[in-house]
Amino acid sequence: MNEELNYAEMLEIPVETVTVNRKERKHPKEAETDETLREQLVEQVNDRVSEEENDPAYAESTPIEREEKPVKNKARFTKRLILGEFIAVCALCATIFLTNIFMTNSAINTFVRGLFNGNASTADARTYSDFTLTPVVNEYTDAEITVSNTGVMSFTAKCSVYPPCDGTVTAINGNEETGYTISLKHSDSFTSIISGINTVFCAEGDKVKNNIPVAYTNGESSVHVMFYSGDSLLNCYTVGEGGIAWN
Repeated sequence: MNEELNYAEMLEIPVETVTVNRKERKHPKEAETDETLREQLVEQVNDRVSEEENDPAYAESTPIEREEKPVKNKARFTKRLILGEFIAVCALCATIFLTNIFMTNSAINTFVRGLFNGNASTADARTYSDFTLTPVVNEYTDAEITVSNTGVMSFTAKCSVYPPCDGTVTAINGNEETGYTISLKHSDSFTSIISGINTVFCAEGDKVKNNIPVAYTNGESSVHVMFYSGDSLLNCYTVGEGGIAWN
């Protein structure tokens, strides 16, 4: 019995789990049989220990040491980063505001204006001479068109009125009694104005074509057409049988 208890302790098996049966001395052959059974028991115990070590449940029960992460330091760094970005944005806004007041032609103001007004790839840099003008009335209209020395085109007739070239309607002012005024933008520098018309066929923001009328006049008042390059009234054109042409 002592040998069996010592063997159980060697395998780290609780003593209470080992059942010891006292037997009388047996014949040498029976002793060999007992030795064989003992070896089988050892093998079974060893196999059981190996299975427990490889069992996933056994592995999950083993405590795992986890490295503590510096959560506080990371949160503190994130707060400082956000605060720094906020201060940088405020400083940029203050710089733009101050330079807009005291340095209107500074590089940063020019850059910001370019963002809102469009860059070189989107700007229309054509001048008035790049456009081919077309008649503002159709060829069947019996209207006498005159041009003043300052460059104001005038006529009185009952007819539809056409834009001198393609463009965009930027403004419509006036009323039916006093007459409407239509402002057209053909490029960033070239614009035209048609005034003295009674009915308008377009709205502000519309794209217009030179072959589609934008207004109508009842012939009771004079219609005036003016061309501008920037803020300068143009008088460098003539009106003849072939239409309107630049000098």
